[in-house]
Amino acid sequence: MIRRFIGIAAIAAALALPAVTHAQGVPGGVERGSREGDRAAGPVGAVVGGVIGGVVGGVTGILGVDQRPRFRSYVVERHVPSYQYREDVRVGAVLPEEGVTYYDVPPEYGVRDYRYTVVNDRTVLVDPRTHRIVEVVE
Repeated sequence: MIRRFIGIAAIAAALALPAVTHAQGVPGGVERGSREGDRAAGPVGAVVGGVIGGVVGGVTGILGVDQRPRFRSYVVERHVPSYQYREDVRVGAVLPEEGVTYYDVPPEYGVRDYRYTVVNDRTVLVDPRTHRIVEVVE
């Protein structure tokens, strides 16, 4: 029984991995990995695909690795003022609704659901509905 579970999980992972590599961040990776895993191997595949998708999404982030330096340069060239924040600038931190200006990410970066701002001289991507930092662009 355990060998069968491991076999199904391995197949689901192999089938789901190419799809989740294009997911945006952990939430997108979990969602897409779970969906692809479910199609490939049913409920077990959904669980395995979700886990693998979350890991892959967390590693690649919302902006692709090759896009980060170019996006950082884009923000610097615009002289976006930095908001001073007393807490740690980290993924998951919630910025205040007042006093922070959020900007649209240009379409060429492929980021549709988030905005960017600069906090403590660090560029961050933020969920505009919750004001939660979803990626610190290093």
